[in-house]
This record gives sequence, C-alpha cells and structure tokens, in this order.
Amino acid sequence: MSVTSLMIVGVGGQGSLLASKLLGRLLLNEGYDVKVSEVHGMSQRGGSVETYVRFGDKVFSPIIVKGEADFIVSFEKLEAARYASCLKAGGTIVVNTQQIDPMPVITGAAAYPEDILDELTAKGIKVDAINALALAEKAGSSKAVNIVLMGRLSRCFDIPTEKWLAAIEQSVAPKFVEMNKKAFLLGYNS
Repeated sequence: MSVTSLMIVGVGGQGSLLASKLLGRLLLNEGYDVKVSEVHGMSQRGGSVETYVRFGDKVFSPIIVKGEADFIVSFEKLEAARYASCLKAGGTIVVNTQQIDPMPVITGAAAYPEDILDELTAKGIKVDAINALALAEKAGSSKAVNIVLMGRLSRCFDIPTEKWLAAIEQSVAPKFVEMNKKAFLLGYNS
C-alpha cells in the first residue's frame, strides 16, 4: 500500500490536536504504520495551525510537502484556501463552512475573501463542505466541530463506523464520549 497523507488545518483552539490523536489511534488500531506531526503554527486561540497525519505499510516521516496531501480537513473556509496548494491532483478537502475572521479582518486592515469554496471548486478541487458548527451545536457543544469533521472524513475511508466510535471512546474523557459519538454520527450522516 502506498502512503496516504492527510492535513488537518484550522485555527488554534478548534481541537485539531484531538482530531489528529483520534485519527492516529484509529489508524494504529487498524494496523497501519502512522506518523503524526505536532501542531505547527500559532496554536494559541485564533492563530493558523496545521497537523500532518501519514499512514501506510511503512511511513518514514510525518511531513507533507506541497502537492502531496490526499486529504485536507479544514476547520474553517479561509484555512482551506490557505492550504489548498498542498493537495494533490484528485485529492479532497473536507471543509467546515464556518467563517472565523483573522486579525487583519477584525482590525479592518483586510476583508474576508468572498466565494472561497466556489473558487476552490472552479480550480478543479473536490470540496466536501459541511456546516460542522451547526451539527456540533446539535450534538451538544460547539467544541465538537473537530469530531463532526472526523465523521464526514470517515466516509472517505473503508473503516467501519464502529471502529471510529471505539477510537473516540479511547481518545476523549468518559464524560464527553456520548456527545462526541453523536457529533461524529451527525457528521457522517449529514
């Protein structure tokens, strides 16, 4: 099997670390060699962050170079555009349709770009857009956007839903397991 490369991108405080932990645990449970990078970027709340997950029979490095990602999971629209060049031809971006204004937009120094997802689609990129925030809130917490996105991503893999749910049980505190399972299933079934 060749190596599959996945990037998780978003804004600090959105739970990219938990998402990469969940994904790494699931893939290890499935018997893959897995490499997960640490969070890169401004991981404080509000800064751009990226995490790499690579898996296959043998993986030597977690680093993903431009044009190499099979999948990008983006917690926010602008981050999808920022990292789109990392996607390989035929790759997929799973993106939360939420807009989080970066500091230049907040201060009025810049405007948030219009029609980001339409522009990505026009470039031939497969965009799988989902309102993950609304589904996370339906599950019980706006903080579950990350797990909603994992549910949507799971549709791209041939790994049974039960195994994803088991990885959730292994990855989150017991008091949050049921809410996260609900968030996952809402993302999967949306």
